[in-house]
Amino acid sequence: MRSVDLNPEPSGSPIRTRDYQAAEVPILGEVLFALDLVLLHAAPLYYGVGIPHGDGSAVILIPAFLCPDFYLAPLHQWLSRIGYTPLFSGIGFNTECPNLLITRQLNDTIKQALAKSGRKVHLIGHSLGGVIARAIASQRPTDIASVITLGAPFRGAVAHAGILRAAAMVRKRILAKHGSAVLPSCYTARCTCDFLESLNCVMPASVLETAIFTESDGVVDWHYCKTDCADADFSVCGTHIGLAFNPSAYSIIAKRLAQAAAKAKSNEPERFPELKTKKAARRPPCPAKS
Repeated sequence: MRSVDLNPEPSGSPIRTRDYQAAEVPILGEVLFALDLVLLHAAPLYYGVGIPHGDGSAVILIPAFLCPDFYLAPLHQWLSRIGYTPLFSGIGFNTECPNLLITRQLNDTIKQALAKSGRKVHLIGHSLGGVIARAIASQRPTDIASVITLGAPFRGAVAHAGILRAAAMVRKRILAKHGSAVLPSCYTARCTCDFLESLNCVMPASVLETAIFTESDGVVDWHYCKTDCADADFSVCGTHIGLAFNPSAYSIIAKRLAQAAAKAKSNEPERFPELKTKKAARRPPCPAKS
């Protein structure tokens, strides 16, 4: 892997690149994530003060690479406190082929969320979880109201060398476990599975996208975590790990969820599961696979 310090070329959606490189990022600074957690519990907004509240819509939380669902508990509790219906992803630890995670687990979680709320679902994903969230939003635009990513390198896998080494180890385990059930290039930027191909699709206009990132990210190159759309990109101070607990990020999340809910309400009547079949016909096509 070579180190890179060049920004990805600005582009419109779709914005995925094939970059898979080591980045020189200040990973030691990530120990300060504990400060983000302390500041969160001291912030009035964590107790529902001074932010817009929800309408009961379901919000699915997707964890980062190598992480379990439960570390997102503060975010889950906060969303419930301000009027949403949060759900953990149900994937356990994020150490599996993303394509299989979507088809075998996350689609079931979305089905549960739709049944609970009767309306479109919001997705929030941290790091790799955010990349997965964007793929789902592209695949299921009639079911998704918004997607919010926290330090998610959806434009390319440009991360600290240690993270890439860990990913290589996970890839070996996936290939050994699943064999022909996954593609030979699984867990690489060259894979042509539905997960990565979905990132090549234009994000549907009906889905409100939000990319939250930190320029002091010590895990991934933050340039690969933004859309290059001023209305969708939000930079905050803090660490990559701490984005899951960052008070500034929570403030943006509350405002964007409220905005997405208002947009969804104005664009269509209250959703019910039986409407999904008719609406699926309006899904924009993906680029043809090579």
